[in-house]
Amino acid sequence: MRHLAVIVVAAALPMAAFAQDAVIRIEAKRGAQAAADAAAEWGQKFDNVVTFPLAQNWIAIALGPLSEAEAAAQIQQLKAAGSIPGDSFVAVPRGNVTLTTLSGDSAPTGEAVEAAEEPSPETAEAPPAPPPVPPGAHIRLQAVQGEAAGQAALATWRERFADAGLWSAPGGWYVVTLGPMPRDTADVWLSAFKRAGDVPRDAFIAASEDLSAPVDVVEGEPLPAPDEPRDMPPLDEVQRALRWAGRYGGAIDGKDGPRTQEAIAAEVAGSRLSADPGTAMARLIDRRAEWRDEMGLSMLTDEATGLSLIAPMDRLEFGRAERALSIYRPKDESGAALILFSQPGGQQELVDLSGLVTALGWVPQPDRQISNGHILLEGADDQHIGRAEGWVRDGRAEGFVVIWPAADAEAQARIAAEMSDSFTRSGPAQNDPTPVVEGQDSGAEAQP
Repeated sequence: MRHLAVIVVAAALPMAAFAQDAVIRIEAKRGAQAAADAAAEWGQKFDNVVTFPLAQNWIAIALGPLSEAEAAAQIQQLKAAGSIPGDSFVAVPRGNVTLTTLSGDSAPTGEAVEAAEEPSPETAEAPPAPPPVPPGAHIRLQAVQGEAAGQAALATWRERFADAGLWSAPGGWYVVTLGPMPRDTADVWLSAFKRAGDVPRDAFIAASEDLSAPVDVVEGEPLPAPDEPRDMPPLDEVQRALRWAGRYGGAIDGKDGPRTQEAIAAEVAGSRLSADPGTAMARLIDRRAEWRDEMGLSMLTDEATGLSLIAPMDRLEFGRAERALSIYRPKDESGAALILFSQPGGQQELVDLSGLVTALGWVPQPDRQISNGHILLEGADDQHIGRAEGWVRDGRAEGFVVIWPAADAEAQARIAAEMSDSFTRSGPAQNDPTPVVEGQDSGAEAQP
């Protein structure tokens, strides 16, 4: 005996107007033909089967439309009778979603709908066998009871993984996953995400057949398939590339320490270029080289201070040199500026130079890090970002200040890292004070 549903709705308004209309979700299939076959099979038991589209070519099969109260009451009865799957649930499709009946028409919106006559056993055709569940594996991030809890968990996970999806599972569970994807791809990326601490230690691989239907899934960029393992590039190059990417703040020493390993793991999981660390670092080094070309970075050798460093010279032009400073002003209103400083001295002279930087407003409201032989000042206002870094080296206090437009903070951080990594002395400073000869007035010309 087929279950009969009586649906009473106002005839004068279009379907989308009924925001209160609900359905009992019983299944979902990927692809129109698979959904049509499944809906036809359910149509042998129920006369109010409807379908409606989900994301990624999935189509839901449901009973309805019903009021939420009717749906809540009926779902309990149908589950108790074993007439629908145990993981069926009540859903309220969005207002712009069209419910389609088995005939291909929009679900009826008129007054009471009479039950159709049952087909006789002689004329009824056997329903086609349902297609297999689409193959694939999922990285299972979290499972919770109830759709509301599932949606809350999904929102949290999408802050880290924008393409995370929510699926229903047997027993009223809702599962947040990444996938589906090939099993070998899921295996390598689960390991990579665990190394970075991006997924729980108890995250695991789940097969598609362990899940019932998509609830909220989005089309994301597929995770790359496993690469052939590749040797790690030289670690000093890796550290520079990681610093450029904002992953590493340690010393460029070529040592395989915990900070370097943590930064490598974070870059692998964050960029998702390859799950193989050697391959991922080689590609990161290539990206850094391409970016340097795009930014027009080149080696600046400044004769006044005797200093050299990598700088964006297509945005700078020489302004003037005075005493311990060499100043490069913005070119073509680029908003960038560079100041090099160098003078004989030690820690006190370095601290004095940091005070000058602050007093002249080159680094607005700076955060200061001052240690023996090193200073770092960073600050910003609405217009500019400033960074000053200096060292005591070979009896000299020397360093640089870079000023950059506030709207381009990512480029500023990367350029500052390039400057810091490449900063070196290339020759004697021409703007050092002239030594005073004993018995000679420093302001007078030497007599023949």
